[in-house]
Amino acid sequence: MGFWLPNLQELYLTSNTFRGTLPSSITNSSKLWIVELSNNSFSGSIPVTIGKLELLERLLLGLNHFTSDGSELNFLSSLTNCRKLRTLAFSYNPLKAFLPASIGNLSTTLQIFEAFGCGIKGHIPSGIGNFTNLQRLTLDMNELKGDIPTTLGKLQNIGQLYLKDNMLQGGIPQELCLLKNLEKLYLSKNQLSGTIPPCLGDISSLTWLLLDSNTLTSSIPSNLWTHKTLVVLNLSSNILTGNLLSSTQSSNSPLTGLDLSFNKLSGDIPSSISGYQMLNKLSLAHNSLQGLIPESLGQLVSLEFLDLSQNNLSGVIPRSLEALRHLEYLNLSFNRLQGEIPSGGQFSNFTASSFMHNKDLCGAPKLEVLSCRNKQHESRILSSLKYILPVIAAINGLALVVYLLRRHITCIQTDVELPWLVKWTRVSYYELVKATESFDESNLIGKGAYGSVFKGKLSDGVNVAVKVFNLLSEGAVKSFAIECEVLRNIRHRNLVRIISSCTNLDFRCLVMEYMSNGSLEQWLYSHNNHLSLVQRLQILIDVASALEYLHNDHPTPIIHCDLKPSNVLLDEDMHARVCDFGIAKIFGVEEFRIRTVTLGTIGYMAPEYGMEGIVSPGSDVYSFGILMLETFTRKKPTDEMFCGELSLRSWVLEATHRSVFEVVDEDLINEHLYAKQESLASIFNLAMDCTSDSPSLRTNMKETVVMLRKIQKNFLANN
Repeated sequence: MGFWLPNLQELYLTSNTFRGTLPSSITNSSKLWIVELSNNSFSGSIPVTIGKLELLERLLLGLNHFTSDGSELNFLSSLTNCRKLRTLAFSYNPLKAFLPASIGNLSTTLQIFEAFGCGIKGHIPSGIGNFTNLQRLTLDMNELKGDIPTTLGKLQNIGQLYLKDNMLQGGIPQELCLLKNLEKLYLSKNQLSGTIPPCLGDISSLTWLLLDSNTLTSSIPSNLWTHKTLVVLNLSSNILTGNLLSSTQSSNSPLTGLDLSFNKLSGDIPSSISGYQMLNKLSLAHNSLQGLIPESLGQLVSLEFLDLSQNNLSGVIPRSLEALRHLEYLNLSFNRLQGEIPSGGQFSNFTASSFMHNKDLCGAPKLEVLSCRNKQHESRILSSLKYILPVIAAINGLALVVYLLRRHITCIQTDVELPWLVKWTRVSYYELVKATESFDESNLIGKGAYGSVFKGKLSDGVNVAVKVFNLLSEGAVKSFAIECEVLRNIRHRNLVRIISSCTNLDFRCLVMEYMSNGSLEQWLYSHNNHLSLVQRLQILIDVASALEYLHNDHPTPIIHCDLKPSNVLLDEDMHARVCDFGIAKIFGVEEFRIRTVTLGTIGYMAPEYGMEGIVSPGSDVYSFGILMLETFTRKKPTDEMFCGELSLRSWVLEATHRSVFEVVDEDLINEHLYAKQESLASIFNLAMDCTSDSPSLRTNMKETVVMLRKIQKNFLANN
């Protein structure tokens, strides 16, 4: 290319599907000052001769498959010849090498250096501090270790510094406080320790400060509470102590996100927190906060997410919270709250998981607490028994001893009644330990975001699957409660059945029927298994039938929200059962869609779900359409071949205009199915209808079941 285009000055090839190596002849186009090759499939090493392009100002190589030809990124050393270089970006390439010390010799004209998600190893070279004109440095999502170099304090013009998702150690250097133009500082998910430098609060330009998921100690610097430009502050998952803010904030504070969860903060929640009028997310969960929930929280009119769970809060739930019209998520569980749960405003949308483990709350039956009328009646009875309190106390003492002993030796069924459980519904904790051989890894059959699933054999010889929730995982308790709420009222041959549940202070599990043939994902991607076209069709019909039941045949529609092959299990007859309702949504009467902050799995979420958090029956339909495509192509929607504008859907759509056999799973072609092209085309066409970008254009599950059965009938008739 360089020989034919010696006078080329600008080269733009971004977002195509080019493959192969970067031709070394490009250096013969010595007048090049812009080279943009991002978002392709280039491979091989980045040629060290790239430095011959001495006029180079912008070099973009991100989102490719470039690798390193040595232990260091040698091409960076060659770029020291490019004295006009302003932008250098090579993120998302599997380079897996070290940054050379010579990186400090790059031109001081450099303004943007992007190298995130490259598997870069070793230390951050101190020479990076020489880039005095640097405005953005992104080294996040790598394997960097060691200390943050103090020389970064010399980057006086930097506005964005991203070092999150590495293995950096040591403290946060005070020198970072010298960066007077710094707007965004991301140090999350490292191994940083020590204190938060108070001088960070003196950086007047700072808008985003993310220090979460480290081992930082000490209290929160007071000047962060009064910062005039801070928009997002995330200090969660550290070891911070002390009290929350005490100074009153002005209503013009720009703070929209405040996450202090999973620390060791104590004291009260001050009423002055209402000064953050722009807040839409507030999480103080998993601390040691006490006292009352302040009435002033009701003044945070923009609040969408509020999590105060796992603290020692007491008193009543303020009715002022009914004024929060935009509140979509509320979690007050695991506190010592009492009194009536408000019913106005957004409270009508919240479920029992928002309030569980507050033993003195009362409210509507759906919240799984005593009715407030019963509470009043209970109070009158107690007052009438004041003359026999010594007797009551003795009885209560004995009951308490029995209760504590029982709690230590057995699990109890959850509060919800599951009307279609088999006869044996009570299983002790120790029986589960014995059944799973102490939850031995040899019995592990699956892992998820909130826990693990073990195979077990009960004393009567029945095989079961025991889903144990990891209570240290954020959202696990809520997921357990949601599954209980969903499973207590549903019954369908294509849904996994629950046998029992087990819960105590530090243990939650569901005991379910064991599916001997594993998951659809295992069958699709295992070289030892093979699914025929008939089997795949039947599996899809089973899954579609389950969704049709959840959407249409249940009094309150249920949206699964996380349909994917790993959540489709196969019984001994290869019939499919849908499982894992940990993030499912139960619709109220006349509800057609709701908004949520809990997202499903990337690649399977409908556009409106992933971008706006809106779920409806149509979002399950979209996930089912992706499941159909994956089942017959054996390609995951997250496969590395799908990037930029190319997706699983667009790949299939384009190919089927020519021949379905360009995308269909080779195992099906080997079945000599060329005569069945019509059936395969019908399957892909139905999948396209299910995955339309517009929810209103998607085929509903009732129609989908009918279409699948028709395809199955025609296929069997012509076979």
